[in-house]
Amino acid sequence: MTSRCARWASADVRVPALRAAILVLFLLAWEGVARTANPLLYVPPSAVLPAFGRLLALESYPDLVPSLLLTLREILVAYALAIAAGLGCGFALGLNRTIGRAYGPILAALYAVPAVVWYPSLMLFFGLDAASKIAFGFLLGFFPITLAVLAGIRQVSPHMLVVARAFGARPLVIFVKVMVPAMLFTLVGGLRTGLALSVIGVIVGEILGSRSGMGALINHAYGLFRTSDYVALVLVTLVLIVGSDALASLVERRAQRWTD
Repeated sequence: MTSRCARWASADVRVPALRAAILVLFLLAWEGVARTANPLLYVPPSAVLPAFGRLLALESYPDLVPSLLLTLREILVAYALAIAAGLGCGFALGLNRTIGRAYGPILAALYAVPAVVWYPSLMLFFGLDAASKIAFGFLLGFFPITLAVLAGIRQVSPHMLVVARAFGARPLVIFVKVMVPAMLFTLVGGLRTGLALSVIGVIVGEILGSRSGMGALINHAYGLFRTSDYVALVLVTLVLIVGSDALASLVERRAQRWTD
């Protein structure tokens, strides 16, 4: 027992150490390559760090905080709409087998279309303001949530439903006590994927065409060849993406424990 615990403890230490070593090697390689390349296009980490400090001090981009808050609001609205529409559409198709068989393949085919194809149409309908970014984030988050609901409903054992009905359980009780626990892990996985794609959709939409938000700042720095500021802005955006995914991962682990 002691040796097994020691092996687990050593594994817990080795994984962060390996990650740190990979990060250090990556930074060293980046520094070496960037110092020998065109400084307008390639910037070493030693130049990114001061630019990152100026960015956080609101010297290079004083409107960083309003832009970040705007992007966060767009993400929250897009994700909330994707959850509402995805759950509603998924349960409507999943609980009715005829409708599900008719429209399920259509949803899967639309999901396979590259998402960037839809963005010019969204810009025509909603313009360059926040609405087009919210629509793009909603569009990217809607499909994985809907398909996760459909997959989760298919995973529910028909025998469990028959037993619940045999004991006189009402449809609402069957849905809450039998179906939701059986499909919860798949559903939470779809919600996590939907969150990641909603975040990506909003930020990519801002980069492709926006007058405000983090994507607009990134586009501005890149267009003026302010490469160090560009990388610093990308790092801030990366923290936003990784943070949202870490939060979703925590919820997913808790859902897995509950289902186990």
